[in-house]
Amino acid sequence: MPGATPAKWVRIWNERLPDVPLTLVAVTPAEAFGALREGTVDAGLVRLPVDRDDLSAIPLYTETTVVVVPKDHLFAAVEEVSADDLADELVLHPLDDTLGWEQPPGRPAMERPATTADAIELVAAGVGVLAVPQSLARLHHRKDLTYRTLVGVPQSRVALSWPAADEAPDLVEEFIGIVRGRTVNSTRGRRAEEKKGQKQPREQRAAKPARSGKPGGGSRTGGRPAASRKGGQGSGRSGKPRRGRG
Repeated sequence: MPGATPAKWVRIWNERLPDVPLTLVAVTPAEAFGALREGTVDAGLVRLPVDRDDLSAIPLYTETTVVVVPKDHLFAAVEEVSADDLADELVLHPLDDTLGWEQPPGRPAMERPATTADAIELVAAGVGVLAVPQSLARLHHRKDLTYRTLVGVPQSRVALSWPAADEAPDLVEEFIGIVRGRTVNSTRGRRAEEKKGQKQPREQRAAKPARSGKPGGGSRTGGRPAASRKGGQGSGRSGKPRRGRG
């Protein structure tokens, strides 16, 4: 979704699963849920609410709402602004708004901008102000604009969503663990656990049981599976016939 910043999670993914590419797909808010349902993407960072009939989701964080204004606006001189402070302002309400207002503050514009990007252009031209999640203000940053925290208004909640199923696919489960902050040892991603096991040489895994028996047992076997050893005497008996046959 616009404004999402998954760079940290992508970095962790690349460290844990370097052989599995993680491709990022930018979508508009209107396209996000369709992309999940159609299988265009495996999982997505979206804004709540999510239709739980066919999608699963876990909330991640709540964004601060800000008001975007020209740098020479009166609001630029303060740290935060309230909804009441917007009463006399022309407040733009784009069609792709993500805050879900029951009643937007301020005075409405004659026509709603089609997108947040269009609304930003109008603010830069001195036509109104704009309330958005902070990530969108950063995304559409301009040198002639600034933003201030807006209190007493709705906030946008961001979630990770994927197609509903009895159990999430292994790689989706791995990504869920990453965004939730699980360590590599606590992750429930089965594929990562399998990869971790494959990194240990077979000889080392087979030799472990021998260390708990008689001293030096591991060095005599040369790393053969434990099932081929039946004690010191058995090993001696099985050795003589082999020499005779040789």
